[in-house]
Amino acid sequence: MKIAFQMDPIGDVDINADSSFRLAEEAQARGHTLFFYGPDQLAYQEGRVTARGQDMTVQRVAGDPAILGPEREVDLADFDVIWLRQDPPFDMNYITATHILDRLKDQVLVVNDPFWVRNYPEKLLVLDFPDLTPPTTIARDLDTIKAFKAKHGDVILKPLYGNGGAGVFRLDANDRNLTSLHELFTSFSREPLIVQKFLPDVSNGDKRVILVDGEPVGAINRVPAKGETRSNMHVGGRPEKIGLTERDLEICAAIGPLLKEKGQVFVGIDVIGDYLTEINVTSPTGIQELERFDGVNIAEKIWQAIEAKL
Repeated sequence: MKIAFQMDPIGDVDINADSSFRLAEEAQARGHTLFFYGPDQLAYQEGRVTARGQDMTVQRVAGDPAILGPEREVDLADFDVIWLRQDPPFDMNYITATHILDRLKDQVLVVNDPFWVRNYPEKLLVLDFPDLTPPTTIARDLDTIKAFKAKHGDVILKPLYGNGGAGVFRLDANDRNLTSLHELFTSFSREPLIVQKFLPDVSNGDKRVILVDGEPVGAINRVPAKGETRSNMHVGGRPEKIGLTERDLEICAAIGPLLKEKGQVFVGIDVIGDYLTEINVTSPTGIQELERFDGVNIAEKIWQAIEAKL
């Protein structure tokens, strides 16, 4: 098959951690050909969806993960699969890309389905499952956020469309910074904020569960560094081996059918203790860590699901 990857610069990836690299590597091993382009090279031209990019051969060489051919323009309708793998922020650039890729519906399999990526942002899809999530409020109004904090005491405040742990603050019962943080966020963004009850279980880790076509295939635990609330690995979180609990399976059983129905082939959910906190559909990570811990070829499972759809 002909596979295109819409992603951030391939030369910058960590070959031992990046999930997009691992997906490309497995596709290449299965005999598929690869094409790389960045989101800024995507275009709609008089009825055609095109991209300027390069043929790609990936290699597990640190600092040199891909051999790229000369730049050329392609018609994306000529491909079998397009991977939407650019990282957030989930801004208008990202949203516009999903609209353009939507034009390929019924011609090319875009993974994950861009219509539902656009309509299922990580921190909003969980609102469909209030019985699985911690108490949550989404608001821009300061008085509303203050009332939530007064009710729950210890809370997490973060940008609604942020990613990677950026801008995440824990405000305990004695904190006096809420108004200042609200002023800071609203000074540069028109977006609401999300505030959730703090879950003390985060000290034991923030579990990333990987689902393939709606089915859980394993999990890794991300343990925050000492003195940190955030467990994201690029801010010092430590990945460790962990199994799936009955509660994890209950959560996956509740959300899996919807993910499968809406074409979300590769999804990473975040679970703290007994609570679902995010459903990551834009550019989830964790494949390589899970493969090392469990000895299971997760990338192969993802490609098997894709090939079955075709």
